[in-house]
Amino acid sequence: MHLHLRDGEMLKLAAPHSAADFAGAVVMPNLVPPVNSAETMAAYRSRIADAAGTFAKDFSPLMTVFLQKQSYEELENLKTAPGFFAMKLYPAGATTNSDGGVRDFGEAEETLRAMEELGIPLLVHGESNGFVMDRETEFLPVYRNLAIRFPKLKICMEHISTAAALPLLGEFENLFATVTLHHLLYTLDDLAGGLLNPHFFCKPIVKRPEDRAALREAVFGGNAKIMFGSDSAPHPVSKKECAGAFGGIYSAPVLLPALAELFEKNNALGMLNDFLGGNARRIYDLPKATKKIVLEKKTQRVPEIYCGADTETRVVPMLAGKEIAWSVSER
Repeated sequence: MHLHLRDGEMLKLAAPHSAADFAGAVVMPNLVPPVNSAETMAAYRSRIADAAGTFAKDFSPLMTVFLQKQSYEELENLKTAPGFFAMKLYPAGATTNSDGGVRDFGEAEETLRAMEELGIPLLVHGESNGFVMDRETEFLPVYRNLAIRFPKLKICMEHISTAAALPLLGEFENLFATVTLHHLLYTLDDLAGGLLNPHFFCKPIVKRPEDRAALREAVFGGNAKIMFGSDSAPHPVSKKECAGAFGGIYSAPVLLPALAELFEKNNALGMLNDFLGGNARRIYDLPKATKKIVLEKKTQRVPEIYCGADTETRVVPMLAGKEIAWSVSER
């Protein structure tokens, strides 16, 4: 329910890794230029299908559009466009390629009212980074105000990473959330407890052990308002192993085996199906799954690096060089 596929040669590398194991994914629109209209969305959706290759027939990219100041008519047009799923709100400058995002809550008011009327979900990138709403700069009050002001709007807190965010799910009927694998696995010690590891640098950043523990308790306990969102975000090695490293963890190639291993260790394998897809299908009335993936208890070693067909596109995956106790045995 939250995936970055990028574009160009990186799209060709990344798309098959997600399309092989998932029936669908909510695809993020923060490209350059951004996906901000029905036309740019349709073109990107076509490029994704081409890049997914033989896996495309069993993979549905659920397309999002970069929220700016779209009119009611533009939103009506989007809602009927093939593959459209939701609007994505980025605070300007908060993450990769988000400079064209919202700088003040008032900018989005008219568009959000139209979305509420049309029944279009809102996905929110939850980092403040200077985003102003009712003079509040922390993002939890932003979520609270959105939920109150737009009670009929389904609002997803994208990749929550703190214990403080969880109570909001119980407070507001129209608030939901995604959680990543890396926020369930890692803490700040993994990122910078010894030498700085740029491949663990992401936005939102991994947090304290107590935040991870709270997320695990909610996810392994079967909180029905939490969905899996990988936030898998590939960057070339040259953009990670450098000064000013880009934020993003490339988890797509290892997601299902790594999740199975983590859920098994926490006696929660019975919760994995709902976390991966069941909750999202119920929340958003998505079609029943027809694709089946079989996992088996078979150790595998994760490659140190993935290379694109051009040999210059090189990406280090999550768990590079590590062993995982589970493998995909059947697609």
